[in-house]
Amino acid sequence: MAKVVLITGISSGFGKAISELLSSEGYAVYGINRSQNEDLDGKIKVLQADVTDVISIQQAIATLLTREDRIDILINNAGMGITGSIEDSSHDDIHLQMSTNFMGYVNMIQAVLPAMRAQRGATIVNISSIGGLMGLPYQGFYAASKFAVEGLSESLRMELLPYKIKIVVIQPGDFHTSFTANRKPALSQNGGSVYASQFEKTLSLIEKDEKGGLKPEFLARKLSKILKKKNPCHSYIIATLEQKFAVVLKRILPGSMFSSILSSHYGIK
Repeated sequence: MAKVVLITGISSGFGKAISELLSSEGYAVYGINRSQNEDLDGKIKVLQADVTDVISIQQAIATLLTREDRIDILINNAGMGITGSIEDSSHDDIHLQMSTNFMGYVNMIQAVLPAMRAQRGATIVNISSIGGLMGLPYQGFYAASKFAVEGLSESLRMELLPYKIKIVVIQPGDFHTSFTANRKPALSQNGGSVYASQFEKTLSLIEKDEKGGLKPEFLARKLSKILKKKNPCHSYIIATLEQKFAVVLKRILPGSMFSSILSSHYGIK
């Protein structure tokens, strides 16, 4: 019997690559999409819902359970990014960032847990980021949303241990996806900010790293292997060797030294 997988944010990037690969491997794949509900490639079943809208999520989960009677794997992937200085970011943008990247995960987890607990066995994959392990300049609220996902996952892992529900966190580095083009700028990109000049310089370096990053299909293949493990690790960094090394440096160096290295990388003096 095919395992039932539910993935958020399947229209592009990681979600699209993961859903297509898992579908080709025989999983029964369902995707959450807020803008359309037409099935993809005849195999990937699309449920229309918005991860920030609890009612729409509950309706989507009810539809899935009516069809399949179980959810074996939830992959929380839907997300977005705002960029700019912390001072210039509007409360509306900050709320959008946190409600999508953090509360969107919470909403999905709370919706699937009753079924998963009844099954006494399932896996929840939370797509975090290297930005959930270190603060990044001009991406402060994006990093905050991913730090929150990291803490949530640690707590959830312990709470769900009696129900045999595994929590796996994926921490991608830079990838070449539509995330770069879709990033929402704060005021500091408009030239009306004291941070504008530095921000423009740093953003160009951020985008250069992302555009030269790995392809989403690389992450999809790694995740496919992880899902097949009987006892997966709590978290996996999926990134270049250089970025993995940066995470190691963050752990072993004094904070002031690592901050200087990271600031230098992003052209901040």
